Amino acid sequence: MNSISVRALLVRGMLAGLVAGVFALVVAYLLGESPVDAAIAFEESNSHEHGHGGEELVSRAMQSTAGLSTGVLIFGVAIGGIAALAFAVALGRIGRFGPRATAALIAFGALLSVYVVPFLKYPPNPPAVGDPDTIGQRTTLYFLMILLSVLLTVAAVILGRRLAPRLGNWNATVAAAAAFVVAAGLAFAFLPSFNEVPKGFPATVVWEFRLATLAIQVTLWTCFGLVFGYLAERLLTPRTATAADGKGAASRAAAAAN
Repeated sequence: MNSISVRALLVRGMLAGLVAGVFALVVAYLLGESPVDAAIAFEESNSHEHGHGGEELVSRAMQSTAGLSTGVLIFGVAIGGIAALAFAVALGRIGRFGPRATAALIAFGALLSVYVVPFLKYPPNPPAVGDPDTIGQRTTLYFLMILLSVLLTVAAVILGRRLAPRLGNWNATVAAAAAFVVAAGLAFAFLPSFNEVPKGFPATVVWEFRLATLAIQVTLWTCFGLVFGYLAERLLTPRTATAADGKGAASRAAAAAN
């Protein structure tokens, strides 16, 4: 794959990420804002009771509109570009998959390694949940979990490729997946956990917030895989061959009619 194709894929990946970000933004607004508002209301009620009220630097209306839109769309464009580069590396190296199938596998692998696995160990929390004194430690461990998950995913793909000639594709895939689960389980066991939900905080709010964040990520990566797969196939599939096939079919149809 030459530099022109990689650059074209990067542009299409960023465009697909932007489109996916729009859909994820709709899900975030519809599902995520309600538990966030409930968490903020709980936090404000506790602040008033203990006399810790402070000045609001950014209004809630600004946070839920311009702030949310900017964050989600920029994130979508960024991950779209990164995923497009991963696609350029993976295409033709992980099996005999076409552009659409490769894009779907990249999107699924990214969803699994970048979000789902870290989510299971360190699920996101709404406002008012979490000790401010541990925020630095929690942030560091969360990004460490992402890094470990990505590295384990890459290692599982390499392991599966190396085992395939001896075990066959199916058995090699099962063995690589099992190795990934075992390694991720060891990381879960040795990394510290946190349970910092304040007393009296509604459990349903925590549950709804976490489900909303999961729905946002699933929407983002699903839309990206579908849109980018279409764009990549249009770029990489020779149009001349498609046109020739179309002309050949038309000629055969005309000959049959005569």
